[in-house]
Amino acid sequence: MDLHTWLIYLLAAIGLSLSPGPNGLLALTHGALHGRRKALFTIGGGAFGFVAVIALSMFGIGALLQASLVWLTVLKWLGGAYLVWLGIQVWRAPPIGLPASGEAPSSRSGAWLFQQGALSALTNPKALLFFAAFLPQFIDPARSLVVQFAVMAGTFAAIEVATEWFIASMAHRISPWLRRVGKRFNQACGGVFVAIGVALPLRG
Repeated sequence: MDLHTWLIYLLAAIGLSLSPGPNGLLALTHGALHGRRKALFTIGGGAFGFVAVIALSMFGIGALLQASLVWLTVLKWLGGAYLVWLGIQVWRAPPIGLPASGEAPSSRSGAWLFQQGALSALTNPKALLFFAAFLPQFIDPARSLVVQFAVMAGTFAAIEVATEWFIASMAHRISPWLRRVGKRFNQACGGVFVAIGVALPLRG
């Protein structure tokens, strides 16, 4: 992956990590209920789950590429259309915030928190659909798929950990802010997805 493509991927991955989703809400909730240190287990589980989803998406795409490079073009255009649709859904989504009631026990183990984070990523069908649409925009069939997987998965995992760590650390402070300006925040993230969905399939 060349530097220019990686920088575009980096910006897109940041937009994805900042957008509303089950893992961000889980980090927000666990940060408030269990503290930011224990929430690291939740965050680590989520990163593990996302890397597994990226692997499934990328190597499934790789199998298609072995059959025909035409599939890459098809996936890019279908993926672009999906990203536009997803952007519209994010634009229209309600703001997220901490639940008003229902406290979890504060003695939850790190293994349980890790499992919750991993399951949140692995059982979210939208994540698999998103990465299946998102990753073909950046795959270079002339380069090693394994190396590209390491770069893309590592980049996304690092961004996701940093973002969710911030969310968990600032849980009580940012939850009121999200309720107040969350609608405009969602619209900004949705606009990013629409822009990616329109622009990336047009790249050479």
